[in-house]
Amino acid sequence: MEFLTYERLRPSSSRLERASELGAMITQFLHRKDLERQLRQAQKMEALGRMAGGIAHDFNNLLTIINSWAELLTDEPGQTTRTQRGMAQIREAGNKATALTRQLLAFTRHQIVERQPLNLNDRVTDIVELMKRVIGEDIQLTLTLDPALGRIKADPGQIEQVVMNLVVNARDAMPQGGRLDLETKSVSITHSDPLWPDPLTPGPYVMLAVRDTGCGMDADTVAHVFEPFFTTKELGKGTGLGLSTVYGIVRQSGGTVGIESEPGRGTTFTIYLPCIDEDSESPRPVAQPRSIIERSETILLVEDNDMVRGLARTVLVGQHHSVLAARTGEEALQLVRQRGGKISLLITDMVMPGMGGIQLAAELRTLQPEINIILTSGYSDREGSMLEQLDARTTFLPKPYTPDSLIKAVNAALDPTLSNQT
Repeated sequence: MEFLTYERLRPSSSRLERASELGAMITQFLHRKDLERQLRQAQKMEALGRMAGGIAHDFNNLLTIINSWAELLTDEPGQTTRTQRGMAQIREAGNKATALTRQLLAFTRHQIVERQPLNLNDRVTDIVELMKRVIGEDIQLTLTLDPALGRIKADPGQIEQVVMNLVVNARDAMPQGGRLDLETKSVSITHSDPLWPDPLTPGPYVMLAVRDTGCGMDADTVAHVFEPFFTTKELGKGTGLGLSTVYGIVRQSGGTVGIESEPGRGTTFTIYLPCIDEDSESPRPVAQPRSIIERSETILLVEDNDMVRGLARTVLVGQHHSVLAARTGEEALQLVRQRGGKISLLITDMVMPGMGGIQLAAELRTLQPEINIILTSGYSDREGSMLEQLDARTTFLPKPYTPDSLIKAVNAALDPTLSNQT
């Protein structure tokens, strides 16, 4: 007869302590590796953003030249029908390239923020073709846009970025295809929904809903979707910044974003943005035609791109202004000190070799406190905060600009009564 016996072994306290220390070390190591991965992702996105922004800056200079000369030559008399069609196509291609550059800056979050009254329907319809290319042919796209939609005040490029980020997120949730619905509606908020991440002040709002028929998310995932670097995608397939960027832009615009989702039932993101007062934010009257305002002033033009500088000088001289042109900030200051006399307006690029436009403007203000200033640029990762601090005598003209937009900006800067008309 055999007898079975067993013995319960209990590790010593020292071994338990060493095992606990080893577990803590492993946890700490894994946490450090995760932080290193997130840091690499952030550095990669920053590098890509800087590269894309630099490319956009160069393209905006080129588009300033292309679009401006197309506009000027279109007005030349004696053109054949073939030439007119060709110029119209050049202008159309230039405008499309401008829109693509703006979208590039929007995706990299390095665009210059310019909040303005806008209709959300217009922003959605402007990027419909881009949305279709992004989602592919196996996803059906449906738009339900409120024709009586109120207006909001936001940056157009940022709003497009919000829409595209949500569309891309929906596409990734439907790898086998599905349906994507975008809906806009004017709503009145009387009290905040406790499920919203941020409370809203009661009042009129514009709602944007983005619904998909994808895989959906569980409650734990929903609780973290707006956190930076949080992603449910496999390694290398996502940055975890798309939805956090959506949240940041919406909050910056005075709104909030909610989410409803269940596994296997799809996801709905609902954005609320405050309506603006139609009376106080009504469309500005059209500026006077450029041929009506003819006054000769001395303008200092500072631009490091030779073709852009030559183009702007041609336009300004055509408006009977006396133009002093310089390639750098240092050259401009030397020119002012040597010449003497009053300068009515400084037009300067913000990003130049050596002294930048902001520093040049500050230096000139010490010499001529009453000088008006127009800052121009296509991109800078430092410009956003600077532009928020502009005084009443300083305005911003984004590139690519056209002769018409340049003339309107100059007229408004020289004549304060036109500042509400451009």
